[in-house]
Amino acid sequence: MEPKNPQTESANIDQLQKYAKDLAEVYQSKKEKAKELHTAKQQLFKYADDLNQTILELKTANQELQESYLDTIHRLALAAEYKDEDTGDHIVRMSRYCAFIANKHGFTPMEVQHILYASPMHDIGKIGVPDNILMKPGKLTDEEFETMKTHTTIGAKFLAHPKSEILKLAEQIALYHHEKWNGTGYPHGLSGDTIPLAARIVALADTFDALTSKRPYKDPYPFEVAYDIIKKERSQHFDPAIVDLFLKNIDEILKIKQKNTFERQPFPG
Repeated sequence: MEPKNPQTESANIDQLQKYAKDLAEVYQSKKEKAKELHTAKQQLFKYADDLNQTILELKTANQELQESYLDTIHRLALAAEYKDEDTGDHIVRMSRYCAFIANKHGFTPMEVQHILYASPMHDIGKIGVPDNILMKPGKLTDEEFETMKTHTTIGAKFLAHPKSEILKLAEQIALYHHEKWNGTGYPHGLSGDTIPLAARIVALADTFDALTSKRPYKDPYPFEVAYDIIKKERSQHFDPAIVDLFLKNIDEILKIKQKNTFERQPFPG
């Protein structure tokens, strides 16, 4: 057995001590990194929770803003026909019909929302029509009807030069919702596809609800009569494709009517 070399042993000990020190440093480094990763992970969880809470608050605020916006639109529309106690129900129902038809027609969710919000302003121009004509219980004279027809152009002027996409659509609807598919409508005598699609949808929804509702000049028509009138006016007053879509889904339309018709209590006094 060869004698141990003190220098070799010392070198080995130094080497082992160096390895031990390196391992200790690596372990400490790994430990610190693991701690840092754990801290970062906890921070990410907190950020995620904060972000989810912020998103929820934004959704709530956006929903409240949309509801407030729609309520303002309805109140604005009511200002045009405030003496007609059924107007509130009418604008709610017809706007729901419009949104339903638009959805079935293939509008995007945003486009459906736009027509839901814009359609209640279709008759905003009636604010410029004298009450004795607007509330007349009987048939209008030719002269009175010419005055009534101006509500389309008055409405368009009232809504002119908007910044909002919804109000741009409302302006278009107000101006064109009395145009007819066969070109005999007003104010410009447009026909067919030259009439904006949203206005064609509103024309049908508005007419159906007017037919089936009590108005100052008439009692509501029975559903069957209204159905036949709409069917008869296919390709005359109304876009045939929209009539077909409407009648195909008439059961859903009637559910919307029932859901959005409210019992009114008499005013006190």
